[in-house]
Amino acid sequence: MTAAHSSDGLFGAASAGGWLSALRRYIVFIAVANLVWEFAHMPLYTLWETGSTGEIVFAAVHCTGGDILIALSTVMLALFLAGSPAWPAIRTGRVVMLTIAFGLGYTLFSEWLNIEVRQAWAYRDIMPVIPVIDAGLSPVLQWILVPLAAFRFATRSWPGQSRRAVGTDV
Repeated sequence: MTAAHSSDGLFGAASAGGWLSALRRYIVFIAVANLVWEFAHMPLYTLWETGSTGEIVFAAVHCTGGDILIALSTVMLALFLAGSPAWPAIRTGRVVMLTIAFGLGYTLFSEWLNIEVRQAWAYRDIMPVIPVIDAGLSPVLQWILVPLAAFRFATRSWPGQSRRAVGTDV
């Protein structure tokens, strides 16, 4: 029997753990939550005052597309580095922390690049800015809170929550 068909092989164990279902739920939640977040924090950017309704809608949808790509990339990298064939039954906390770290790292780089270097967008005075790193608080919180909520929805547990009752380890 091949590993893809074996109940204890690499792919079989992953199937038993529900990784594909969890990943699908994660991405769907990420897409919806980031779309809502993008529209909600749009007033913190100068585009809110200078752009037409169409430009604002396009920017929010465009940024949501980028958010989905970032989320896919970061969760896949985290799964590659710290996941297990039985994810999300085990190692959920490690995957969550790496995903958030990678997402934050990219966000900080992107905010710097697009605000300071390219000047592709700008914050309004009402955007809370984190001193020293000069990054907007809203995009930083976005890449902490949205993935945390998405993992909660996808795995139905919190990072670090013990699953020893079912004989597994986080």
